[in-house]
Amino acid sequence: MNPTRKLHDLGQSLWLDNITRELLNSGTLKRYIEDLSVTGLTSNPTIFDNAIKHSSMYDDDISHAASSGKSGEDLFFPLALADLTRAAELLQPAFARTDVILDRRAPRSADRSAAGAARRPGRWFFRAAGLVETLLR
Repeated sequence: MNPTRKLHDLGQSLWLDNITRELLNSGTLKRYIEDLSVTGLTSNPTIFDNAIKHSSMYDDDISHAASSGKSGEDLFFPLALADLTRAAELLQPAFARTDVILDRRAPRSADRSAAGAARRPGRWFFRAAGLVETLLR
């Protein structure tokens, strides 16, 4: 048994602090999930900034959006949403096997009600992606 599977079996969740189109397009994230028991990932604008700066895989989408007059957040969020949606689809089986609720607050103070979910930052993302909110953070 590989060490990451052993950690998983002991209850440790392995998350990547990275997302790139290369990771998605090459099948690397899928392999990490299947072979290394990765169960999630985190992301933020800095991580996407690095991904965009160090890859040409975003160039066509950026050029198309810019030629349509988009800039700033109007350009950025659809790029991020596309990649995060793909990652969420790959992570869905791992998520379905757990009983985890992700929240930015301590677990005891997490409001698991529908009203609490509606107040969480980033709620727009999950509605836009059609995803279960607790899948990504």
